[in-house]
Amino acid sequence: MDGVWTRDLVTLGRTLGFSFAAGVNLYATVAILGLAARYGWVELPPQFDAFNHDVLIGVAIAMYLIEFFADKIPYVDSLWDLIHTAIRPVGGALIAVATLGDASPAVEGLVALLGGTVAAGSHLTKASTRAVVNTSPEPLSNWLLSLGEDLFVVGLGYLALQYPVAALVVAAVLIGLIVVFAAVIIRTARRWFSRRKIAAPEYQGPPSERRV
Repeated sequence: MDGVWTRDLVTLGRTLGFSFAAGVNLYATVAILGLAARYGWVELPPQFDAFNHDVLIGVAIAMYLIEFFADKIPYVDSLWDLIHTAIRPVGGALIAVATLGDASPAVEGLVALLGGTVAAGSHLTKASTRAVVNTSPEPLSNWLLSLGEDLFVVGLGYLALQYPVAALVVAAVLIGLIVVFAAVIIRTARRWFSRRKIAAPEYQGPPSERRV
């Protein structure tokens, strides 16, 4: 029983870790998975052989290099994020299913939904953060944030490969923070709109029609 629980935690850690990383940088995540499977960085289950393909690894590395430079240019990075609003969540879902291994269609569907949702959450957080940073006139903050994202994806990918349970904890904490911040933003927006509605004077018609 303990062995089954450990295996499930390892699988969940890799699923959430790589899905979260895919929402930030899909191509770097796929490249890490492909290279790890190709060169045997760690002992991986057989299902990871799906990433061990010359074309897949080559395309992932090429697209990562394009994204590396596009992500350092203000507003170009936001356009890139906009284009990938659908691509990254779908990629996260596919990665989640691929890392799952043999499972029933129902479980695969649930895992795909989980992976896609996690990737969408990290993607939207990244995209909104970059949009705010782009309002700064100097490019240094954009470059530093972009490099930080690259290092984060590599670091989370390393954790998911070597220490999947630790990756599970990190991903769970980050997902929790995203949910909390989203709730705060929504609550703040509702209060702001409600105050504006109360502050706005009620229209009483032209002066000739107003009652004295």
